[in-house]
Amino acid sequence: MSLINSTNGSAHANVNDSSCLDLLALANNIKAWGKALGFQQVGVCDIDVSQQKPMLEAYLEKGYHASMDYLARNVDKRLAPEKLHPNTCRIISVRMNYLPPEAQFANNLKNDKQAYISRYALGRDYHKVMRSRLKKLGERIKQHCEALDYRPFVDSAPVLEHAIAQKAGLGWTGKHTLTLNEEAGSWFFLGELFVNIPLPLDESAQENCGTCTACISICPTQAIVAPYQLDARRCISYLTIEHKGVIPLVYRKAMGNRIYGCDDCQLVCPWNRYAEVTQEKDFFAKEFLQGASLVSLFELTKLEFLEKTQGSPIRRIGYESWQRNLSIAMGNAGFDEQILSSLQRALSCAVSDVLKEHFEWAIAEQKTRKANPEKAVSTRQHERLIRIVQKGLPRDA
Repeated sequence: MSLINSTNGSAHANVNDSSCLDLLALANNIKAWGKALGFQQVGVCDIDVSQQKPMLEAYLEKGYHASMDYLARNVDKRLAPEKLHPNTCRIISVRMNYLPPEAQFANNLKNDKQAYISRYALGRDYHKVMRSRLKKLGERIKQHCEALDYRPFVDSAPVLEHAIAQKAGLGWTGKHTLTLNEEAGSWFFLGELFVNIPLPLDESAQENCGTCTACISICPTQAIVAPYQLDARRCISYLTIEHKGVIPLVYRKAMGNRIYGCDDCQLVCPWNRYAEVTQEKDFFAKEFLQGASLVSLFELTKLEFLEKTQGSPIRRIGYESWQRNLSIAMGNAGFDEQILSSLQRALSCAVSDVLKEHFEWAIAEQKTRKANPEKAVSTRQHERLIRIVQKGLPRDA
């Protein structure tokens, strides 16, 4: 990856009191330190993301952000990173792989009595892992550059992380709106370190999706309404994680056994054939989630749910959404007496109207399949997804 000189054409600019070393050497050291801390790639970009303004405004105007009102707040800060951290002139963008070993995508998706959880959420909360490493990187840089002022960000502030990652050379924004890298696919987290030192810039990554539309055609709810445009109101990840209350009937069957997030658009992406599994044990699957049955997770008490999801990103959706999502998956499963009995017991003591509606729906679906056992549960599109995974991602199938 080549470096472009910093402002004023020099890679030797100083900050305030000449307390920084040669900035080109420092940038190279930062990348080495970042990799030693577990980041697979580190890049540097400037703070100009103004070109994103038309797309961001159109996204919000169309209501694609659904109930995520925070996306409509602080738009000025999203478009002017220096407003988030004064004196910022560069952003260090990093990525860290999260795909756990033995992902077993196809096996999990084929078993409609197992819970499917997006692979990023099987282990420890990535916010904590990434933020801790970024802070260590900032401290290391400060040891060599006293004038450094920095602030780490990990998906917790108004930051256009995908646009920044592309400017820093980490990858391009794919048609599914996730960042793609030729050597790593999309199974990685992003983080940023805002700094006040004019490090030399990396070359921006070039878009490389070509004519491929695999992610668009496979989406079970047609949430990718056009290339690079995702309508969150249709997205299973949004519905199972961000959305509170009743999940619209029109999307329930398409959810299948997905109880937290959805990986379908990544599973069919050709670039993910080159993805490496993570070496971070924090991202390995928690034991209680590995191949877990719907019933076993559904019957966790609220206290058990809170205890088992300690330090997990799953915890933030809360117990009600957890049971809501599981009940939909149970309704989508082939008839099973244990599933039906579990749902009926839960309904008898449910106090939430939201849960009552979903439990009743799931019970009705189970009874329908009991009366018509030949009725297909899986859709043709779902079967196609499984075949694509088995053929394209044999190691992870």
